[in-house]
Amino acid sequence: MKRTATISFTYHPLRAMLLCVVVCLLSPMGSFAQNDSNFHFIKTISGDYTYFDVDNLDNIFLITRNNQLKKLNNNGDSVAAYNDVKKYGNPSSIDVTNPLKILLYYKNYATVVILDRLLSVRNSINFRKQNIFSVQRIAASYDNNIWLFDEQDYKLKKIDEDGTLLQESTDWRMLFDSVPVPESLIDQSQFVYLYDPQKGFYVFDYYGGFKNRYAFLNWNQVAVNSKTLYGFSDQTLYSYTLNSMQLKAFPLPSFFGDYLSIKAMNGKLYLLKSSGIDIYQMK
Repeated sequence: MKRTATISFTYHPLRAMLLCVVVCLLSPMGSFAQNDSNFHFIKTISGDYTYFDVDNLDNIFLITRNNQLKKLNNNGDSVAAYNDVKKYGNPSSIDVTNPLKILLYYKNYATVVILDRLLSVRNSINFRKQNIFSVQRIAASYDNNIWLFDEQDYKLKKIDEDGTLLQESTDWRMLFDSVPVPESLIDQSQFVYLYDPQKGFYVFDYYGGFKNRYAFLNWNQVAVNSKTLYGFSDQTLYSYTLNSMQLKAFPLPSFFGDYLSIKAMNGKLYLLKSSGIDIYQMK
């Protein structure tokens, strides 16, 4: 008569959890969570998005495939939504630098739609009604107004929510031999930053007076956070700290793979992929 050996297993929740973690890290499915010396993986926000941006409070703004603008808090929880994104077609730009005032700019209609922190419409402005006919970029100002660069008379202007002109700079043709063409306009830390990839950053005070220039050329996806300038070029993230005048370069690791868009903000790196948003802590 043959004896059958019986093996007894005792279930230990902690051991099971540790085993699950090990298996996930070693499996191909866990490859998205790779790290290197500069970037530490935090999490993925799954979804099918066409656009994203991040504000100074780590809120994430996303446009979904069905053209809904969603706002997520820093925990990834949905806190607000706006369903009329394509009222004037596709937005030319979205400014989220002021968490209390979100600006959707539609260049072809010379119109800006102003949303509050819960993405409810506060107002809309048609620049043509204010005799402003050529605007490439706009930005929310620290005092809840709006900056814009008027390309017809070459002036940096500030308007209020009704479109009333509050102040304007000197004609830039009197200041510069070659007038910059803004790809980005950002109000941050008591200054206004304009970025032209062919000329670099131009810095202005809150009265529109020119203060400085930083000749970092051919950057894309630029951002300004506190006293740091960010930009990408040739698969490298660059950061320049204004106080220390220190320029750092962070080569992007190959395991980032294909991404649709990228942004550095608040010491984190955000990657828009077909499956969602990957978030990394920058070291």
